[in-house]
Amino acid sequence: MPFFQLLAQSCTSPADSLGGAAGPTSGDFWQQQLRFPRVRVAQAGTGPVVADRLRTHGLTPQRLEIFLRLIKTNRELEVWARNQGARSFKLLHRYPLAATSGHLGPKRRAGDRQVPEGFYEIDRFNPQSDYHLSLGLNYPNAADRALGEPNPGGDIFIHGGEVTIGCLPITDLGIEEVYLLAVTARAAGQTVIPVHIFPFPITETELAKHATSFHQAFWRELMPGYTYFEQHHEPAHY
Repeated sequence: MPFFQLLAQSCTSPADSLGGAAGPTSGDFWQQQLRFPRVRVAQAGTGPVVADRLRTHGLTPQRLEIFLRLIKTNRELEVWARNQGARSFKLLHRYPLAATSGHLGPKRRAGDRQVPEGFYEIDRFNPQSDYHLSLGLNYPNAADRALGEPNPGGDIFIHGGEVTIGCLPITDLGIEEVYLLAVTARAAGQTVIPVHIFPFPITETELAKHATSFHQAFWRELMPGYTYFEQHHEPAHY
């Protein structure tokens, strides 16, 4: 299988109107999440902010799809969103990272304090996280297993708080918003929530600044996915 295809493999309604009847299981997913106190508190306190942001951008919770992107040098988690059936995503909000660890380059082994780079998706909702709330990434994916060491590590999350040893902390308030957006999208029927992580904007100009890096070839493998989204505001599918 071509290397870039390996990289791409990862890959009752609340009162404030975030929830809704998008399908036969949407209410079930909301009810499952609302069994947890932190989700209920987030829904009551942060939910109206999220609902208002969606309305401002012309987005309907019952049709919501989201896409997450991190460019490490920007130190922000970007949340893009669209209604189901729309051709492209539009930027909804940026959430500053509260802390970072490691250096530019992919994660290759357990304990290296690196944030992964590549194409991932949300595979876990953790409403009882040690860091308030958290969303798990499907690291290691096929590319990580092919290129990493025998023990590539795991348990990479977008979470609350302000500390990290390889995860993406966006403060408790930030994760409440992103968590509610992810729950809303999943309840609306989005089974795959993509998360793309890049070291920097992967352009020829930026690559030239890192010409001597050991990771240059790897970053060039990420470049088509970065470029496609920049051009179309739609994640590439392989």
